[in-house]
Amino acid sequence: MGPTSKANPSFLFSWVDAPSPNILSNSQKHCVLAPFSESRAIARYVLRKYKKNEVDLLREGDLKEAAMVDVWTEVDAHTYNPAISPIVYECLINPLMRGLPTNQTVVDESLEKLKKVLEVYEARLSKHDYLAGDFVSFADLNHFPYTFYFMATPHAALFDSYPHVKAWWERIMARPAVKKLAAQMVPKKP
Repeated sequence: MGPTSKANPSFLFSWVDAPSPNILSNSQKHCVLAPFSESRAIARYVLRKYKKNEVDLLREGDLKEAAMVDVWTEVDAHTYNPAISPIVYECLINPLMRGLPTNQTVVDESLEKLKKVLEVYEARLSKHDYLAGDFVSFADLNHFPYTFYFMATPHAALFDSYPHVKAWWERIMARPAVKKLAAQMVPKKP
């Protein structure tokens, strides 16, 4: 959000800079009202708006399954991502995009956190093919971005120590839509 940002948290709307010509024609202040600013909220909105009967990644047709999707989406947001994202930043983003050296202390601390998280995932995935159950869901796909880039770091072999986690990741990567997306995201290695 830029200097012209305004917020209205009661409606989950925020003002964001939008220099697109189509949007500018509708806005004298060069701003547009955007409904959400958090990626998971945006994704849930899109999944609900364009839901098809044969694809229900939120599993809203079954309350128990939907609750499990919610639980594992929260685990991703509050446990998995905070452990894995510093590794991606320190090993890829900082060196390649910012010209900064890798802070090995941050990487080592984050790897220890990630190992603890992966132990929990390993236990869960020893009983189910996917996190929320025996079906792919929004919770699984939320793990894709950081895990994809983590696999381009020198620490990718960590997943080999967790065979059920590794198999889960391979199932995700085998999905046609994920393959298509991954082909557009090929990271450069430092």
